[in-house]
Amino acid sequence: MSRITLEVKVFKEGDVYVAVCPELNVSSFGDDVESAKDSLHEALEAFLEECEAIETLEEVLEEAGFVKEKDRWVLEEPVVEEKIALSY
Repeated sequence: MSRITLEVKVFKEGDVYVAVCPELNVSSFGDDVESAKDSLHEALEAFLEECEAIETLEEVLEEAGFVKEKDRWVLEEPVVEEKIALSY
């Protein structure tokens, strides 16, 4: 069994909280922060299990920027990471 660490961001949208995993573009929601995170955890497990079942897990993770190191999937570290402001 492999391990992976994923980022979670939680946003308040109206009366609900939306939890997002940006690396895999998976999201879920809940009535509070913890239930949104729990719901996202379940959604991510289901997503990864389905990818594994249809034998696309490795491809999906590699396309998302992960590399396998022994029994762990690790997100490649960027050379530069910053925010930029644009006018449009």
